Parts: sequence; structure tokens; C-alpha cells
Amino acid sequence: MASTICLFVLFLFFSMIVEAQSVYFIFNGFNESEKNLSIDGASIIKPNGLLRLTKNTRDAVGHAFYSKPIQMPDTSSNSSPNASSFSTTFVFQIVSPKGKGGYGLAFALAPSNQLPGAAAGHFLGLFNSSNDGNSSNHIFAVEFDTVNGFNDNSDSEGNHVGVNINSMRSESSMGASYKEDDNPNRLEDLMLESGKRIQAWIEYDGAAKLVSVTIAPMEQSRPIRPLISFPVDLSTIVKDNMYAGFSSSTGKKTSSHYILGWSFSTEGAAPPLDLSRLPDAPIFEDSSSSFQPSVITIIASLCGVTTILFAILFFHAVYRKWPQSEALEDWELDCPHRFRYQDLHTATKGFKKSEIIGAGGFGAVYKGRLPTNGNEVAVKRITPNSIQGLRGFTAEIESLGRLRHKNLVNLQGWCKRNNDLLLVYDYIPNGCLAGLLFSRGNNFVLSWEQRFNIVKDIAAGLLYLHEEWEQVVIHRDVKSSNVLIDAGMNGRLGDFGLARLYDHGTMSHTTNIVGTIGYIAPELARTGQASTSSDVYAYGILLLEVACGRKPVETSNFILTDFVIECHQKGRVLDAADPELNSAFVVKEMDVVLGLGLLCSHHKPKARPTMREVIRYLNWEDKLPVIDDLGSSDSPCRSSRYMGEVSIEMITSSIDCGR
Repeated sequence: MASTICLFVLFLFFSMIVEAQSVYFIFNGFNESEKNLSIDGASIIKPNGLLRLTKNTRDAVGHAFYSKPIQMPDTSSNSSPNASSFSTTFVFQIVSPKGKGGYGLAFALAPSNQLPGAAAGHFLGLFNSSNDGNSSNHIFAVEFDTVNGFNDNSDSEGNHVGVNINSMRSESSMGASYKEDDNPNRLEDLMLESGKRIQAWIEYDGAAKLVSVTIAPMEQSRPIRPLISFPVDLSTIVKDNMYAGFSSSTGKKTSSHYILGWSFSTEGAAPPLDLSRLPDAPIFEDSSSSFQPSVITIIASLCGVTTILFAILFFHAVYRKWPQSEALEDWELDCPHRFRYQDLHTATKGFKKSEIIGAGGFGAVYKGRLPTNGNEVAVKRITPNSIQGLRGFTAEIESLGRLRHKNLVNLQGWCKRNNDLLLVYDYIPNGCLAGLLFSRGNNFVLSWEQRFNIVKDIAAGLLYLHEEWEQVVIHRDVKSSNVLIDAGMNGRLGDFGLARLYDHGTMSHTTNIVGTIGYIAPELARTGQASTSSDVYAYGILLLEVACGRKPVETSNFILTDFVIECHQKGRVLDAADPELNSAFVVKEMDVVLGLGLLCSHHKPKARPTMREVIRYLNWEDKLPVIDDLGSSDSPCRSSRYMGEVSIEMITSSIDCGR
């Protein structure tokens, strides 16, 4: 009896596993599918149920993925698991001006439902020039390409279908066509960007390790023979959890790319779409129409043109200097993260002084509530006519605009109107770490547990910047006022106005001396050469701030590092701990934070750890090494006299936040 029960339980267990792996869905239009799709970039769902990946604008990228991951290992076999079989069918429509646009769309399996940094044009929003061809991409795609040029350096007509593995160079490709059942040896050409509705079927047989791709006009039945049959073992390509969806892009040539309906299954054939329920995409009228306008139409057109000209002249004469006017540049019109100036003006109550939550060398930061959705945001207004401010504005867009990490402040978008430069961030309700440490209103004291978690959060954010993103990012202004604390008391590093990027394996060529007094590494003051090590130095000062509850430089006679070194040399380093904690801390954690702070802020760059090593120390995976050669209190690298001399020359240009 007991053995029977065990077998029944095991049967239920394995049935649950198989069921958990199964994915099955069908969208006959996308009217009620917002919660099931993760869309970004230029992609939107139109009111009639159309999923538009990109519209007819230049250099746009759009993604739409099913929001739930697909478990790819097929565990039904006792041998090494194959990648799961799957089947999908969808109807797409590419609408181009005069039938000549670009660049196409792709069905993709990707390890994430977001592809940050993916490029437009020939890359179809899947890869970019630095990661194209990397096996670490783990992306399988079927491209429906309308522009040649990726391999032959031309921009001629493409019109082909290809199977791609981690790269835009297709492993197998065919001209877009289909095989009629009555004559399977004959291929009928099919123009992808003709504006016609085209149905595609993509299937992967995990046991046979075979991909098949079939296309046909939507009105045709599915051809018996596929256009492409390509042997490939996806178990070596995909990860355990993958996301299915679509990616599209435009470039110098533009098209509107639509998905009308989509079904998917990992258990047998994908369910057939109800073609009668699918929405229609708008079709551009061909310029070669034979319609001859009447005299009345010509007169009406001339009257309309005259009215428009008078309106333009009136606008320039009367409203040209209106303070809320907004002149847009071409690149801003196509930018999916660009905010309207009027919305930000309304959100901040006209940039009212009472809404300011922080200020610094670049300008002021305002709290705001967007009129479009009611979300709270923080708006940084760059000081007008500031060259350094313009550089900071550009730096934040180029760096933070593409970075995504839970311990970094998220840049939602930006706006540029004449001399007004605005950056829009997530609003972080608990303000900055400096405010919590030093502006102790209502007798609030940040607990040691909260402090220890915050320094670990910032270490994780810096590790991502230094080693885990596609490029090396040097923050160059790590300090307590640039660490924001969210509602969950998690630390998030912000203010990337001084950040610089360079490729892995190369050296930074930045030589400007920037930063904040007390956080500037000694070698940076001598050479101006910023590096990840100079970020580590500033992080070390941050550790000492958090542990001691004191600022890096309080008076001309008090330097925080000198104070902690003196305590360390006396063998009483815990005397440096913040007295406001009333000894309510874990001794070994306080000891490692103080010791690690001294090690990270060592005057010799080679003695400092990397951020990966820092995290290992904080997680007790490695033992902190013995700290020596810290220098005496009169050392030129530690003395208050040195700090005073540096303060004459250093540039302090970051935003300090308030609560």
C-alpha cells in the first residue's frame, strides 16, 4: 500500500513538472493582452488590437515578448535533456512608404524580455556591433529582413527569411517565398513589405533537432513543404528559461511593422488563429494613383496651403517668445524616452522652489507628479548656459539611459527645450544616504542592519558598472549624497553626470580632475586619470562614513581617514563606530566595514581590492587581508593640509539631495 502511495505521489510530482513546463497561448488581436506582454521601445498596442513594433520613424527599435518565461529543457527523457519542442504561428504586416522601407522584424527566443543596448537598422533590435556573434547572447531568431547590407555593405532590397543564432549573420536563409501545394517544386515570390498580411509558421522538433519555417499570404492555406528546414541543436544555444517574442527596427529607411495575431505552444502544434478576428493595419496610398483631382479639389488645396502659411507667420510673429513654446529637433521626435516640456512644467508646478528636493553644481532637482499617469518623478533641471552641465546631461543619457540594475537609480527619460535640459528619474522617497546619516530629524537613526545592507547594495551596483555591463562605467562621483534610499531601504547609486565609459580590456583616457572633496583618490589629484580603482577609493570613504556617522572632511583639523587610521593603529578600531548606534551593531560586521573602508581608501591604488573582491569580503566568502602601510597622520596622502590644497583645484559638480 505504501509503495502504491509513493508511486502516485511521484506521478503527481512529475505531472506537475511537465505541466509547469507547458506554455500555450493564442492572441487573435491584442486588445486584452497588455498584462501578458512585455513591450518596450517604440512598440505599442493600438486601440483596434494591432501590436505595432515600430512606426514609420528613423532609427526606432521595438520589442514585444510574452511576459512569462518558457522552461526550455525537456525533462521527459532520462538521457541528457534536449531543448523543448515548440510551435508558433503569427500574422504580420509591413507597411512601407511607396513599398520601399526597412528594416524588418524577427521572432526571437531570448534569455530576457528586455534587450538593452540593442541597435536599430540591420541589427533589428536584437544585437549591436559589440556583441553580435557572441555565444553569450543565447538568442535564437528567425528574421524577416527587407534590406540587404549587413554582409555586403549595401542597402539594396533584401526580402529574405533567415535563421539566426546569436548573430545577424543567418545560418540558413531563403528569399521570401512559398511553395504551392499543386506545384511544390515552384516557389512563388512574396514581398514582405508589400503591405499584405503574411502568416508565418515556425516549429522546432527537439528530438529531431530541426527548425522549419513556412510563410504564405494570410488568405492562402499553409503550404505542405516549409521554406526552410535547418538542423540545429537549440539545447546548446538556449538557457533554462527563455522569453518568446518579437523585435523590429528601422534605420535610414523606415516602415511600420505590425503583428496582427500570435499563438504559441510547447505541447504540439500551435493553435490556429481565427483570421476573421484579426485587425487590419493602415495601408499607405500608392503615390502612382490614377486619380485626377477636380478643379474644386485644387482650389480647396490651395486655400488650405494659404491658411497654413498665414498660421505659420502668425505663430512666428506673436507666439515665438511665449515661455511654454517647444521647438523639437528631429532626433527628439523619434526618441521613445523623451518627455514633453509642458508635462514636466506642470508636474513640478512650474519648477516651483517649494518642490526642490536637492541642489548642486549642475542645477536643482524637483519632485513632480506627471499629469499623464500620476506617477511621482524626480526632475533634474540642468543650469542653463553651462558647458559642464551640457556634458553632464549628455553623459547621463549615454550611460544611465542604457543601464538597468536594481541598485542604480533608473533614468526614465529626458527633455530638451532651447536652453532647458531636463532629466527624469524614478522618485526615491527616502532621499539620500547623507540626509539619513547627518540630518537626523525626529531623532531618527539609521540602524546598523540597514547600513550594512546599503553598503552591500552599492557594492553590487558598482560591480555591475565596472565588470558586468557591456562597457566599463566609471562613476567618478561615488558619495553618500549620491546614494538614494528607496521605500524598501535599499541603496541605489545615482547622479551619473560625471560618468565615463570605455571598452573592457582598454584604459580610460579621461584626464579631467572632477569629483567631490574628501572622495578624490590621491593618484587622481596627481594625474587626473580616473579608473575603477578611483571609484573603489570613493567607495571606501563611503564605508567609513556609514560606519562612523561622520563626514569625510568636517573641519580643517578633522579628516575621517586620519581618525580611523589612528584608531586602527591603537588596536581600537571599534572606537570609530558611530556613537549614535549605542553599540547596537554586529561587531564582526562593523570590524569588516571599517577595515574594508581603510583597504579601499588605501593611498596605493594597487593595494585596493576590486568591487568583486569587496563583495566577497562583505559576504564572508573571503577573509579580509591584514591592512598595513596606511601612512601616518602627517602623510601627504592623509593630511588635512593635502586636502586643503586639493580643494582649491577640484571641481565639485554633483547634485546633493535633500529629504
